[in-house]
Amino acid sequence: MQESEFVSSLPKDYRKGKTKYIVVTGSVISGVGKGTFTSSLATLFQFYDLKISMLKFDGYLNVDAGTLNPYRHGEVFVLDDGTEGDLDLGSYERALHRNLTKDNYLTGGKIFKTIIEKERKGEFLGRDVQFIPYVTGEIKNFIRTLAIKDNIDILIIEVGGTVGDIENSYFIEAMRELKYEEGRDNVIFVNIVYIIEPPSLGEQKSKAAQLGISRLMSLGVQPDIIVCRATNLVKDSIREKISIASNVSLKNVISSPDLDTIYKVPSYLKEQGLAETILNVFKIKLRLNKDFYNKWQKFMTRLKTPEKEIEVAITGKYTGVHDSYLSILRALEHCKALLKCKIKTRWIETTEIKTEKDAEKILQGINGIIVPGGFGARGAEGKILCIKYARENNIPFLGLCYGLQLAIIEYARNICNLKADSTEINPKTQEPVIDLLPEQKQIEEKGGTMRLGGHNIIIKKGTKAFLLYRKEEIRERFRHRYEVNPLYIKKIEDYGLIFSGISAEDKRIMQILELPEHKFFLATQFHPEFTSWPLKPNPLFIGFVRACLS
Repeated sequence: MQESEFVSSLPKDYRKGKTKYIVVTGSVISGVGKGTFTSSLATLFQFYDLKISMLKFDGYLNVDAGTLNPYRHGEVFVLDDGTEGDLDLGSYERALHRNLTKDNYLTGGKIFKTIIEKERKGEFLGRDVQFIPYVTGEIKNFIRTLAIKDNIDILIIEVGGTVGDIENSYFIEAMRELKYEEGRDNVIFVNIVYIIEPPSLGEQKSKAAQLGISRLMSLGVQPDIIVCRATNLVKDSIREKISIASNVSLKNVISSPDLDTIYKVPSYLKEQGLAETILNVFKIKLRLNKDFYNKWQKFMTRLKTPEKEIEVAITGKYTGVHDSYLSILRALEHCKALLKCKIKTRWIETTEIKTEKDAEKILQGINGIIVPGGFGARGAEGKILCIKYARENNIPFLGLCYGLQLAIIEYARNICNLKADSTEINPKTQEPVIDLLPEQKQIEEKGGTMRLGGHNIIIKKGTKAFLLYRKEEIRERFRHRYEVNPLYIKKIEDYGLIFSGISAEDKRIMQILELPEHKFFLATQFHPEFTSWPLKPNPLFIGFVRACLS
């Protein structure tokens, strides 16, 4: 008897039509704002009191983003459950104002690992394991399981990369099958194209966009909406060409020019009638969430009316790729609205700082200094010199993860008179004030082996950290292998530095340090930038920016 080719089964309790799906694909080139559009779409739907969740697919064969170089892929964003994800996961959380989990992130490596494990266990006995139906079936099962778990109205799925990439072709096929199985009223395809405008020509050209759309349609996917990204407003004649080439009605070909802030995009999409277009297809009634909408409008108003201006230095070794520090930039933007100020960023490449005079020259006139996370010896001494400059000149300083460790080294060297270093920088150091966490010393693999995700922290009363958080216990996110060596804690504290936050689990790991007499000198072993949202900025960034303004 012939076996059915409909081999994928629906998850338990799954009901077709309950959750609607929006699939966002890219074409022509990457890096034109697909993640920003996707996140803005999520914020837009929150104007209408809908329960939204999001999923990012990346086609690379890494199981997660933990081992990716920031130069190649931007920052690694860490979720509360310890998942190391693409930076778009951070954009999603900031759009939704809530935490996401490993179920909101899927990579090619994660899919294939799951398939191979099932094959080895004998779950496919009697069948040859092929991309169709097993890989595509696994993808659809992952998506539907998320829909059940989050009990959502709309799931927005962003397909990483561009149409035509071999690494995401099977995922696009899975999305084609999803629309076939769920029905046309339950799945919408949005394709992001880029309209080029060569300076030598002085006019917009649509041919590259048309070719990208054609490639998508050759894979069996008919886009329902096309978003034309461009530097300037896309001309009607260009939209008409796109409409004819794609079989998409002109009203569903949307111009999306560059705006002066990404926070304008949700309101811009609302003005274009995008919410009505999508919700009409899904047969969902518009119900304005006045509370969220009014808060967002207030946020936007405050963002437009700065009263003061400050300049903050971000000192790192990935400053050539600003996406490496995207969450820090976003956290500062959230404070801009709350404190009604303009924040300029001065990027400091610390590999170029060799002496105290170098630091003084480069940091002259700065209002505050952030030393972000990082790994390895390159640029570390330059960061230490920046920290010393901030401490000695009473300039607000915020150290993040590696920034805390380097602040300890600077203080131990220059105040405690120790020949201090980290064993990450100098394995043979005589005074290892920063050393590997005990559980890390026997680990050889790199992927997913650090101390990751959300952990609780106890804060000492009467400290600056306590005044900022107003809680005795908080939860923040971590990504590190090294810690303040417990053998040196008392000696460092005897010289005046305060550890104002410690690990709640074992009360052993130092999580926050501060100098009580300094204007603002505070560093954390965790990453407060990962928990800053537009309508709820992280308290430490608020304190830092406020100190810069004073």
